[in-house]
Amino acid sequence: MSSWLLLATVGQFLGALVIFIDKYIVTDKRALPRPFVYAFYSCLLTGFWVVIYILSFIPGAELVGVPDFSLVEKPSIQVIAMSFLAGYTFFMALVSLYEALKRDEAVNVMPIIGATSAFSTLILSYVFLETVLSPNFFWGVVILILGTLLVAKIIPEKSTLVIMINSGFLFGLHFITMKGLFLETSFADGFFWSRVGLVLFALSLLMVPTYFKKITEQTEQTERKVQTGILIVGAKILAGISAFLLLKATALGDVTVVQALDGLKFVFVLIIALVFARWLPDSVVVEDKQKESVVRKIIYVFMITIGYFILFL
Repeated sequence: MSSWLLLATVGQFLGALVIFIDKYIVTDKRALPRPFVYAFYSCLLTGFWVVIYILSFIPGAELVGVPDFSLVEKPSIQVIAMSFLAGYTFFMALVSLYEALKRDEAVNVMPIIGATSAFSTLILSYVFLETVLSPNFFWGVVILILGTLLVAKIIPEKSTLVIMINSGFLFGLHFITMKGLFLETSFADGFFWSRVGLVLFALSLLMVPTYFKKITEQTEQTERKVQTGILIVGAKILAGISAFLLLKATALGDVTVVQALDGLKFVFVLIIALVFARWLPDSVVVEDKQKESVVRKIIYVFMITIGYFILFL
């Protein structure tokens, strides 16, 4: 049990690093501020993580968790359908996430999306996977969700809140779909076809003239093409590793708990912002020293820590 919780924890840490890069890219007009276009490139690059299967030909690679290509099989119609559903939900969740980050501060966006994702995963796993959490997992998840919501400074305006809730729900549905895919087949097989589904879904967008124009025009208008390209590739490498670890944890453990641990991501965000604030762009760091905000963050970190350790009881 502790092994998959550790994988989820490391995955959330890497996800916290990605948040800062994503926030910069969608808010800097010289980068790639259109959420739809950035989500397109994110899906495309994330999907190309199938290259990890090349490492499976190295003797002993499976001992460190590298999926074995020999376990990849011809997909059934169920696997194909679930892979494309996973691609669709991931893409739409990213569009809403980037739009929310463009409109509001990460300090407000991530807690609401994380809590919504955890809550929706809890409900969906019970409905579709018939998952029943043990008492310590249930209360750990509840505390993690409440702690995640607590850190949000203010309730955003209605339109932005709807976007955040939509993103959180779709992320929850994405991970439930992935868990179902792993139950339908093996992790190595499910991960492979889900990445293929991501790439094919992203490429299919280019077949729609409106989307093709939007993607090509935004790409051409980007002023810092080299810098932005490096940032996007770097962010997606980190995001790919994070996604692999979270999906591996999902396959080995409970998808509801993995999603509830999203609260840890914001703890890491706070630590990174505190330690590296002087080197980070102003657009991604918001300095808030108000007493109420500081107290809220302290209580939040305390609740997340308690909820995290309850999972190990």
